[in-house]
Amino acid sequence: MYKTSVEAMEEALPSFHEVESPYDGTIVGAVPLTSLSAVDEVLNVAREGARRARTLSRHARGKILDTAAADVEERCEEFARTITSESGKTIRQARKEVRRAVNTLRLSAAEARSNAGEMIPFDSYEGSEDRTGWYSREPLGIIAAITPFNDPLNLVVHKIGPAIAGGNAVILKPSALTPLSAQLLADTLAKAGLPEGILSVVHGGREVTEAMIKARDVRMVSFTGGFSTGESIAHTAGLKKLSMDLGGNAPVIVMADADLDSAVESCVSGAFWAAGQNCVGVQRILIAHPLYARFRHRFLQETARLVAGDPREEHTDVGPMINGRALSQLKAKLDEAIHGGAACIAGNTYEGNVLQPTVLENVPSASRIWQEEVFGPVVMLQPFDTFDEAVDVANAIEFSLHAGIFTNSLDKAMDAASRLDAGGVMINDSSDYRFDGMPFGGSKYGNMGREGVRFAYEEMTQPKVICIRR
Repeated sequence: MYKTSVEAMEEALPSFHEVESPYDGTIVGAVPLTSLSAVDEVLNVAREGARRARTLSRHARGKILDTAAADVEERCEEFARTITSESGKTIRQARKEVRRAVNTLRLSAAEARSNAGEMIPFDSYEGSEDRTGWYSREPLGIIAAITPFNDPLNLVVHKIGPAIAGGNAVILKPSALTPLSAQLLADTLAKAGLPEGILSVVHGGREVTEAMIKARDVRMVSFTGGFSTGESIAHTAGLKKLSMDLGGNAPVIVMADADLDSAVESCVSGAFWAAGQNCVGVQRILIAHPLYARFRHRFLQETARLVAGDPREEHTDVGPMINGRALSQLKAKLDEAIHGGAACIAGNTYEGNVLQPTVLENVPSASRIWQEEVFGPVVMLQPFDTFDEAVDVANAIEFSLHAGIFTNSLDKAMDAASRLDAGGVMINDSSDYRFDGMPFGGSKYGNMGREGVRFAYEEMTQPKVICIRR
């Protein structure tokens, strides 16, 4: 049927997704939606981008990433306020995320310049004395990156920084809840000189994501998010590399000889940072019986000092959860646990999407809030009698990212490090400590691959052997 010029123009115009503030529901921005019919063109652009990326010198990749890092650092307040407006993370926490993203970009630049491969000692094998060679690290091609809402800038950098450093093209699908920080970063990289096509940002629903990840030209899918989504991606992606960070349920063991002040301060921060929407956040605190009453008293004191409310205010410690749906799901788990015998000793009140920091004890081990990832400002206290008991309780969950232990005994600390099933064990630190250069990933069910710039770079590249027979 013939279309009027107005109808044709309306079809050509993109539809937009509006982004709401988790705190007060106001519209804080919008991004153009990618239609399913546009995915083929996105892939065509990425194919050309992969060819351009491969020919970029290591110096050029490093320079682009360093230039972007300097720009983000200079515009720290702009990036921080964008993070706060779309994610509800407090402004002080958002500034810290920006500083971490700057460091992640610089670490990526360093990998681009230095991690090129190494010599292979062919002459160590009899009969190969006349051979010399090496392996280089070569790009995979196109990488699909899917990121969550809770660190909308730094977790994006953790995927696209190493990918660009390795000479790949990236198709980025940020969370629909927090796409503005990712878009701002993409604009910054373009301004820093990243050639067109090396980074494409798509905003769309499940159909768009599925079409992107099942495309044969996509060589790797890097995903951070929930277990059910990760499982769906694994089924859809087909025969390609997968790197997945699928969340955790972090235990922290507090031994009787622990430094009480340090343990309380670290665990309060670890439990309620970013309103508990943190995959390595402290969830289950296991405390030696002789210390339990003192720890509990001090922990409740420090929790009561936290200010929950408007994330834009400098004095706010705990902002809102990402949306009403997430809050409702958490409230259902809280109600179920309390109905089953758990005692709520702090919090469990809310206004809007802001849930007051909540502390439970006597939580039934079969309850969902004990078994699953909380992803909200809720923490559980439980006493233990023996170290073996604490380790068994800590390990009795089928997925794990980080764990922590507080003790002044080096022997006990090293014993815990070897026996705790986790991707990382933090000694005299809470489970939520992370340095962006360390390997980061999970243990047990579902988790695969590692982030952390060097380790993600190596996941996103592949060795190529060059052997010369003289």
